[in-house]
Amino acid sequence: MIKQISVFLENDKGRLAALCRCLADAGVNMSALSIADTPEYGLVRIVCNEADKAKAALDAAGYRARVTKVTAVAVPNRPGGLAELLETLDNADISVEYGYCFSHQDGNAIFALKVTDPAQAAEAVFAIERAGFQILEEGELD
Repeated sequence: MIKQISVFLENDKGRLAALCRCLADAGVNMSALSIADTPEYGLVRIVCNEADKAKAALDAAGYRARVTKVTAVAVPNRPGGLAELLETLDNADISVEYGYCFSHQDGNAIFALKVTDPAQAAEAVFAIERAGFQILEEGELD
C-alpha cells in the first residue's frame, strides 16, 4: 500500500497552482495528481515521494489535508489490463470507492485504488496478488 494525500481545495483561480508551489518549495515530488470538483471546491488526491513531509508542509500553509492508504497495482499497459484487475475485484465481491491511473513503468500502468469497505482491504490485496498482479509499495514508485 502507498500513502495518498487528499486536500480539500476551494475552486478559485490560482489555488491549484499555489498548492503545487507549496509542495515544490517543500521539496516534494508528485508522482500523481487527481482532481474531482464541484462548483465550490475540489478534492485533490496526490501521490508523492514523501507523504508525511507533504502533509506537514500543507498543514503549515493552512490547507485541509489528510493521509490515506491506498493500494497501488501494476497493471499491464495494454487494452483490457485494467478491466482484468477490476473483474478480479468484482469476482471477489469487492467494491472500489475510487481509483485513478498514473505513470507507467516496465510496460505497466499504475492504478491506485481505495476499496469501499476498509475491512476488505486485505482481502482485496490477496485477490489482486492471486490473480497475478503486483502490489506496489512506496519506494517502488520512484
